[in-house]
Amino acid sequence: MTYCVAIKLKAGLVFLSDSRTNAGLDQISTFRKMIIYERPGDRFMVLLSAGNLSISQSVREILQVEQIKDADGGEPINIWNAKSMFDAARVLGSAVRHVHQRDGAALKAGGVDFNVSMLFGGQIRGEAMRLFQVYSPGNFIEATAETPYFQIGESKYGKPVLDRVIHADTPLQEAAKCALVSMDSTLKSNLSVGLPLDMVVYEADRLESDRIVHIDEHNSYFQMLRSTWGQKLREVFDSIEDPVWNGDASTAPLMSRSARARTLRKIGSPEEKLL
Repeated sequence: MTYCVAIKLKAGLVFLSDSRTNAGLDQISTFRKMIIYERPGDRFMVLLSAGNLSISQSVREILQVEQIKDADGGEPINIWNAKSMFDAARVLGSAVRHVHQRDGAALKAGGVDFNVSMLFGGQIRGEAMRLFQVYSPGNFIEATAETPYFQIGESKYGKPVLDRVIHADTPLQEAAKCALVSMDSTLKSNLSVGLPLDMVVYEADRLESDRIVHIDEHNSYFQMLRSTWGQKLREVFDSIEDPVWNGDASTAPLMSRSARARTLRKIGSPEEKLL
């Protein structure tokens, strides 16, 4: 299993992935789930992957040479000459379908589902930043101002903090911190996600990035974030009053005396009470 998150803001993009792959409790390995496609001044694109490792690795290899037809009859489109991120995402979808056509039947015969999901985002000169989530059939959806982030893999543990913090106007550094907290929550609750991590922070319109970091257990910032987040959560939890079951008008008792609450109780007959 893995966990990857990508965030699209007005200020830029944030990408974060773990690197754990496991096929059972005694078969745990480390593989990078992130790859960057960059031509400074022209395009900057990041691909994150989750699911079957052999499938995602095949897709990444084929993506380097995959081409689709230009609707206007021009030069075939690949990720290096695509004029828009939408066309680049179409090339990625085509690469996924290529692998499915080549390996899908054999995988099915071996009892293996064709399981891969990807996050693909970046910017090509002449257009705004874009972020897509690509599914196993090769189709995809795009992030919007209302849905500014995508997750793949073991996503449930890291979602609450993203929902509370992230919106289109979130500052880039704050979003990077939030992504790391989201990852820490996942690491805490699921052993199938693990260090080291790969992170990219991209500023809008730069068409390159110098904020690319590999985070392991010795990274001082991540160590500080993990310990501080846990401590502050505990402090906030302790600052909330315990439930009060009965109280006067000055308190907010938890006890409900509504008719709906009374219907939940099943009282036995007098004979049953004597037993």
